Amino acid sequence: MLSIILLLSCAFFGGLVGFTSFGQREASIIGAAAGLGIGLATLGLLRIWLRLEPGQVVGGAVGTLFGAILANLVDSGVAQALQQPEVSVAVYGFVLAAFCLVGMRLGAAAAKGFLVSSDVGTPAANRIIGILDTSVIIDGRIADICETGFLDGDLIIPQFILKELQAIADSSESTKRTRGRRGLDILHKIQKQSYVKIIIDDTDYPSVKEVDQKLISMAKETGTAILTNDFNLNKVAEVHSIQVLNINQLANALKPIVLPGENMKVQIIKEGKEHAQGVAYLDDGTMVVVDNGRRYIGRTMEVTVTSVLQTTAGRMIFAMVKV
Repeated sequence: MLSIILLLSCAFFGGLVGFTSFGQREASIIGAAAGLGIGLATLGLLRIWLRLEPGQVVGGAVGTLFGAILANLVDSGVAQALQQPEVSVAVYGFVLAAFCLVGMRLGAAAAKGFLVSSDVGTPAANRIIGILDTSVIIDGRIADICETGFLDGDLIIPQFILKELQAIADSSESTKRTRGRRGLDILHKIQKQSYVKIIIDDTDYPSVKEVDQKLISMAKETGTAILTNDFNLNKVAEVHSIQVLNINQLANALKPIVLPGENMKVQIIKEGKEHAQGVAYLDDGTMVVVDNGRRYIGRTMEVTVTSVLQTTAGRMIFAMVKV
């Protein structure tokens, strides 16, 4: 209701200014249209303004001021070219609204980027660690990492990620619904951690449809890393020169180093793909392929490592039963 009153007031006063200035019915119509445009721009500015942090408000105000100055410089030249006062009023209203809106957005974005970059020299508790994507939330290991205290700072969760998570939790498919609810439980668990702080960012990109592209846009705009375990998102982010903190890569890096010639005890639990092979798993999930191990299925055997293969999916260890 207040929005409608504001728009009607802007249209009325715009029409009144047009009629008072030029005394023509056409001028009042053009003035009302210009006033309506200014009202719409004002509503847009207010809605954006309410979502900004204090530093961004200052940056947006400076951008708006420069936008207004630039609009006046442009309008003076346009008015001389048109030489039609009633048309100039409408053009001025449009130019002023457009330049102020663009100036405010650019100023707020620049201030946000400056605030993020300035966090590098601040205490760890005030640093932004990165932006969480849906996959890493549902995965859940990020909560365990936070609990250890290795991460100390702020984790950003965009509102569009929360919406996607909520949509998954409300899915009619039971598997997706379970994953979505698990993700919401993980977020609740992280919020209880003392080492990290969850920041919900309302920034959105309406012109961008895909969530991954929105993440890329936010990371580029703020200079913040993306936390994910999505292989494709990882590659796309690297193309855009965006820092990626991949949970899977972290897990692989933390696995114990095994060298050829070392001995270990493993329980062979199933057959391998090749003839006479047996398969075992280490505590961290690493697959151990044991030559001539099929006959020992169900038994714990001492094996000797023959080679280690590192792949994009993880690490595989090849071994043979120690005689």
